Amino acid sequence: MFANALSHVLIRIYPPSNTSISEIYLESINTCTYICCANIKELINEKTRFMKKLLVLTAMAFAPVVMMAQSKTVAAAATPTKWNLDRSHSGVKFSVSHLVISETEGTFKVFDGSVNAPSADFNNAAINFSVDVNSINTDDEKRDGHLKSDDFFNAEKYPTMKFVSTSFKKIKGNQYALEGNLTIRDVTKKVKFAVTYGGTVKDPWGNVKAGFKASGKINRKDFGLKWGAVTEAGGAVVGDEVNMDIKVEFAQQKS
Repeated sequence: MFANALSHVLIRIYPPSNTSISEIYLESINTCTYICCANIKELINEKTRFMKKLLVLTAMAFAPVVMMAQSKTVAAAATPTKWNLDRSHSGVKFSVSHLVISETEGTFKVFDGSVNAPSADFNNAAINFSVDVNSINTDDEKRDGHLKSDDFFNAEKYPTMKFVSTSFKKIKGNQYALEGNLTIRDVTKKVKFAVTYGGTVKDPWGNVKAGFKASGKINRKDFGLKWGAVTEAGGAVVGDEVNMDIKVEFAQQKS
């Protein structure tokens, strides 16, 4: 392009004899303007091509870094973790109707549990929980003794209640559905709990804690706790349905 334009200028510098000087001057100006515009346009195009190449090379250079960061994030989210029960910040409570008109509450003082979580949100976690039946406490020593007898738990022969999860599914938000096998005495049955996940936080000593609340119901007679008496009106002294209220805090096991 530049060579053609230069030739055009040279022709105009040495024009035919019948061409006026003013025509030569004007034509030379137009030709120079054309050359300058053509060169500027070429420079702009060249700069555009260079920027495109630079963007492509930059993207290629950073792609491995981005991929590594993403893979680390996915790996961290998918890394299994084990959690042990913090017994000093947990509680196992139950309540049962008494004489139909009211409820009696009780607790178990000794219990333990663990969680194996395949992901950060605990979905599909495996949960194991055990309760020492002899630690039952209803604030009445005589009643506690009766509950430990063969009329109810037979704590001497069956000192431990056990729960092993078969499913722990996130329903929505912080709500989960827990299912598993509960063993009381020598009877094992499937039970369900509604669970609220309280969240995960690091305490001032660097321990990672997770909190949960679980609630559910069982029929005590399904597990062999068959003692019963009736009032004059025919109502049960002790109801069959037992409400369970469990609040637990787990600490992540350090590697």
